[in-house]
Amino acid sequence: MNAQTNFDQLEVGYDVPAVPGMDAAGIQTPALVLDLDALERNIKKMGDYAKAHGMRHRVHGKMHKSVDVAKLQEELGGAVGVCCQKVSEAEVFARGGIKDVLVSNQVRDPQKIDRLARLPKLGARTIVCVDDIDNVADLSAAAQKHGTELEVFVEIDCGAGRCGVTTTEAVVEIAKAVNAAENLKFSGIQAYQGAMQHMDSYEDRKAKLDIAIAQVADAVEGLKAEGIECDLVSGGGTGSYYFESNSGVYNELQCGSYAFMDADYGRILDKDGNRIDQGEWENAFFLLTQVMSHAKADKAIVDAGLKAQSVDSGLPFIFGREDVEYIKCSDEHGVVADPNGVLKVGEKLKLVPGHCDPTANVHDWYVGVRNGKVETVWPVSARGKAY
Repeated sequence: MNAQTNFDQLEVGYDVPAVPGMDAAGIQTPALVLDLDALERNIKKMGDYAKAHGMRHRVHGKMHKSVDVAKLQEELGGAVGVCCQKVSEAEVFARGGIKDVLVSNQVRDPQKIDRLARLPKLGARTIVCVDDIDNVADLSAAAQKHGTELEVFVEIDCGAGRCGVTTTEAVVEIAKAVNAAENLKFSGIQAYQGAMQHMDSYEDRKAKLDIAIAQVADAVEGLKAEGIECDLVSGGGTGSYYFESNSGVYNELQCGSYAFMDADYGRILDKDGNRIDQGEWENAFFLLTQVMSHAKADKAIVDAGLKAQSVDSGLPFIFGREDVEYIKCSDEHGVVADPNGVLKVGEKLKLVPGHCDPTANVHDWYVGVRNGKVETVWPVSARGKAY
């Protein structure tokens, strides 16, 4: 999965959409294309922000599912490691050389717990979230079995309404149990407010985060009152990182989509009322598609439909074009409104998907482009690792 790719043995159009060195004009569609210049600028910008605010940045690996992108985020953005949602996803990053891995989710299945407990043997600091005291004994037993140490974040539900405890008392109870358990270490709090990340208004997002920050601060004080140190308070996303960074409570961010930018995130507004894809971040992630039919005068049919993208957060928009619009899709067809008949068969368009995470998960490769040339072709390393 993370082995060096030998492109000499791969055919363009069958095995891969492109190979390094070829002209970008020859990329086979539909394909995921990364604008490497924009990607690198995004990564550096977030890295500089985190450093300037004394924050660790643990990038969200579930967004890109790529060891190569994660390493670029470490190299250019000073990222400390990754968080991911599944044990198998964490294994991909650990096997690929990422040394600090958080499973920012609950792990309850015995076989998954066993695999989790083996991760430190790959050289990775391994942290897992817990929201139920009954989970502690199982994690401890597995870590003892393999002679490893697992670190634990107690997860707080600070507004997302998914996993996580809701009281300081529960945080303290689980933290005490973790510290009393063999081969486990309480390392902090997981507090990601996912429900507000895509709210359009900066003020609305801030109001939600103010509530979350107060809740997390109370938990940290509750732990301190019991003599329990809370090393890390982790959370924050592309739509909120500035709130956590200036809270005086959080010290670790978990941003993901800032690196790629998608249509749904791009439309939210910054404190000055501007879209965040119009200055704060750049679009670096595209679904390249090609016109394959123009039998109807006012519409073009492209080769990127449902199977090439996720539309859970809405349809993609066509980057850099105001004269044509992607209006609907079926399995293998995308319909583009072309009222003036400007598109030609064979013409390629860059789509900005509604949601980058699940779109990346239906592709095998990223094609990295710079100055009209294919510079890199990276595997979507953790594609399908949903266990």
